[in-house]
Amino acid sequence: MKPPYDITPEILKWVSSISEKIGEANALFLSKPSPQLRKQNQIKTIHSSLQIEGNTLSEDQITALLEDKRVIGPKKDILEVFNAVSIYEKLDSLKSISEKSFLSAHATLMNGLIEHPGKYRTRGVGVVKGSQVTHLAPPAENVPGLMKDLFRFLKNDQELVLIKSCVFHYEMEFIHPFLDGNGRMGRLWQTVILKEKYPVFESLPFETLINRTQSEYYEALALSDKMGNSTVFIEYMLRILDAALEDLLRVKGITINPEDRMTYFLSLGKSQFTRKDYMEVFKTISTATASRDLKKAVENGVLKAEGVRNQTWYSIG
Repeated sequence: MKPPYDITPEILKWVSSISEKIGEANALFLSKPSPQLRKQNQIKTIHSSLQIEGNTLSEDQITALLEDKRVIGPKKDILEVFNAVSIYEKLDSLKSISEKSFLSAHATLMNGLIEHPGKYRTRGVGVVKGSQVTHLAPPAENVPGLMKDLFRFLKNDQELVLIKSCVFHYEMEFIHPFLDGNGRMGRLWQTVILKEKYPVFESLPFETLINRTQSEYYEALALSDKMGNSTVFIEYMLRILDAALEDLLRVKGITINPEDRMTYFLSLGKSQFTRKDYMEVFKTISTATASRDLKKAVENGVLKAEGVRNQTWYSIG
């Protein structure tokens, strides 16, 4: 069965905004940010996702651990970091629609932290806030079937990936398939789903913004529980993804050479275009830079030009 949710004007607004920013990010970073930026963002992702779960280590301490330096801190917190680093280092090997891959990721993430990591729970669980039970998860015997249904939904090509990733995140949190590690797995798997279609999400630290808005995060989960569908949570998560992309696009000091820009532009499949079309993709470059890029491509035989000045049309040489 398809999980219940509605497509609202708010959802359509965020999908449109995110899609536009993905285009800008792809043009700016040529699909993937630099290794240095990816590493910095990965540290932010690990720090924020674990901090939501109560980990006390700072970004500086996590950086030190990655550099094999000695860090003073709770043994459990240090192990959580090493486990998270292990899973983010093999992100490319994880397959979003594979339940086996999902369970393997949990086994790595929770290794040494709980009994039987990588296995679905066999007893009932609830989410407790203070002295109140805020969420009572489905019975343990229902978990395997519910997760199989959820992975079948992921394989549905009719729904947008942006929406599917949010739905999976919410539904997995609702099912609460593990005794522990559900929150970090929900956030991790949303990244896995997104980065398969949009590589820029591989190291986009949207967990940082969830960490900053934890009360809204839990409120969106609770409201979706109350309404019996994930609509409110989808709206919240899309807003977070849009804000994370906005932060990424503010990064300064990125230098990309004209050849790389042209290679990326031609990979978009445009057979005939103008300078204006070129600048629609590379919004941060000047008119003069665009003209130089195109002139150089013509001189190198990559492009052919017809017309004069701003009436010039370009095609593949």
